[in-house]
Amino acid sequence: MSDNPLLEPWQAPHGLPPFERLRAGHFEPALREGMRRHREELAAIAGQAAAPDFANTVAAFDRAGKLLSRVAAVFYNLTSSATSPELQAVQRAMAGPMAAHSSAVYMDAALFSRFDALHERRRTLGLTPEQQRLLERVHLDFVRAGARLAPAAQTRYAQVMEELARLTTQFAQNVLHDESSWTLVLQGESDLAGLPDFVRAAARQAAADRGLDGHVITLSRSLVVPFLNFSERRDLREQAWRAWVGRGEHPGEHDNREVARDILRLRNEQARLHGHACFADHALADTMAGTRAAVQGLLTDVWPRALAAVERERQALRQAMQAEGQASEIEPWDWRYWAEKVRRDRYAIDDAEVKPYFRLENMVAAAFDCAQRLFGLSFVPRDDLPVYHPDVKAYEVRDASGAAVGVFLQDNFARPAKRSGAWMSSLRWQHRNGGAQLPVILNNNNFAKGGADEPTLLSLDDARTLFHEFGHGLHGLLSDVTYERLSGTQVLRDFVELPSQIFEHWITEPEVLQRHARHWHSGEPIPPALVQRLHEARRFNQGYETVRYTASALVDMAVHSLESPEPPADLCAFEADLLRDLGLPQGVGLNHRLVHFQHLFAGSSYAAGYYVYLWAEVLDADGYDAFVEAGSPFDAEVAARLKRHIYAAGNSVEPGATYAAFRGRPATVQPLLKKRGLLEAAP
Repeated sequence: MSDNPLLEPWQAPHGLPPFERLRAGHFEPALREGMRRHREELAAIAGQAAAPDFANTVAAFDRAGKLLSRVAAVFYNLTSSATSPELQAVQRAMAGPMAAHSSAVYMDAALFSRFDALHERRRTLGLTPEQQRLLERVHLDFVRAGARLAPAAQTRYAQVMEELARLTTQFAQNVLHDESSWTLVLQGESDLAGLPDFVRAAARQAAADRGLDGHVITLSRSLVVPFLNFSERRDLREQAWRAWVGRGEHPGEHDNREVARDILRLRNEQARLHGHACFADHALADTMAGTRAAVQGLLTDVWPRALAAVERERQALRQAMQAEGQASEIEPWDWRYWAEKVRRDRYAIDDAEVKPYFRLENMVAAAFDCAQRLFGLSFVPRDDLPVYHPDVKAYEVRDASGAAVGVFLQDNFARPAKRSGAWMSSLRWQHRNGGAQLPVILNNNNFAKGGADEPTLLSLDDARTLFHEFGHGLHGLLSDVTYERLSGTQVLRDFVELPSQIFEHWITEPEVLQRHARHWHSGEPIPPALVQRLHEARRFNQGYETVRYTASALVDMAVHSLESPEPPADLCAFEADLLRDLGLPQGVGLNHRLVHFQHLFAGSSYAAGYYVYLWAEVLDADGYDAFVEAGSPFDAEVAARLKRHIYAAGNSVEPGATYAAFRGRPATVQPLLKKRGLLEAAP
């Protein structure tokens, strides 16, 4: 028996990892042992004398590599959510070997020949639709990983993928360094001017978390954005904004400018080895969109409408500034501050009034309640389950009959050793191949924790983020497929955001707010008049938000559509020139600059793919209208279709077909334009 807990049987309920026993030094030997065993399993599949069939090749491949998958899932979750210098060192050391292992798997000629033979006659094998889908998807995985390349090209392709793994790890660690090392210390009441109590409490807690007295602003979105919204100190807002947008752009060992150029250079080579002119063509070949033209068509339809909307918003901000005797140009560190004033004046909506009704625990309960009413799920707290940090809450998830269907771990707070943003991940996917396996699903958010004696209060945007990630979580928990490769969120990337984004709709449903949005001090439900004002204001500043998102998506597509093998010499200048040519208005900015755009450069899943949120929003806006048409946000028949065709199907059905099965027809773009208030904003 090994003394490495990663290699021992895990005895905790539901087979969860023994987090309290894990050390950074356990991971490299466990990952290497996992790779060794995986190679042995695959060699047995490839070398068997029996002719290939679905059971001995496709299903067997889907079952292989369980130890490696188990260890890697724990490792990558910890390096994202609770990292350390020691874990980061292992991550850097293992990035190349893990990429090399993947290349060796998918470039194994004997293994691929078995899949290729089956794929060639797949329609004559008598397979079920799910089995045929698995064969097609795994065969495509082989092809896209280089299985059909000539030997010399395969060697070079493997080298490219190893170097990309190393560079994307470095990129992510550089961003985390900048985020965790920067603070803005607020000294005295003058620095706190304009900040409501909830921001002060979060800033005080952020200081305490870092062993400091007083108040500090960090680059956690849930803290820096409220600071930009409310701080009356324009000079401090500028400092915070510059630090936020400057992540990854500092000379020295944590500078991402050349790292991103190296990644782009290698991605272009990767695409060319596959016969594509640019990386965008390679990335989009396995998406619903399919082509650059389809993506560009959506973005260019929305962009001028968003520009028109943001110009109307700018005029409203200028009027507010003039009313207070301010004649300065609107800078990026000003927009949110003045937009908050306009929102208060126009809609009588103030985050300081709204947030007391959005206590974190109540919003979690709201998400659980919606899942119960829609899908019959219950979330039972399990304090006995092992977790990797005291912030993490563990739940056993049960269906309407009381049977366990999975485990849900929720990690809601920002920490210095946790990457920014919000995401869903898994420790284990649902499947029935070789025995039923229940999923273990994680949600990570980065909310600013309330003070020691004060609640954590969310903005409405924070609450939407919680519901968004919970929607991803439901996609993993409700998965009902036979094969692991088709489970949960392992779908085409411009479909993966549909289950998350459609679930956001429920947080603004009046009956959900009335039930769960209760004042943290008095317990009184949110007043109906305030709910009405929230609905009236829901399209306010959507031009600003849409421009910022679409600008980032356009930059992503532009930089990954370059056909030259050599990327621009100065990526920051390339970005600035493109935004100027697009007509990005002064003072608006964009969601992510290239130097810290982790969607693109901390891994490749969203490279040439940031558009997917808008693509999925076409689906979610159209899809939620099914509940509107049914007359209830909890209509049982519509909810059953949503569960069966969207949340449970995983990748077992082609996404266009499964959406049409849910909705009864393909999606249309009009509900999206209406939702964002862009119908009237056409040029």
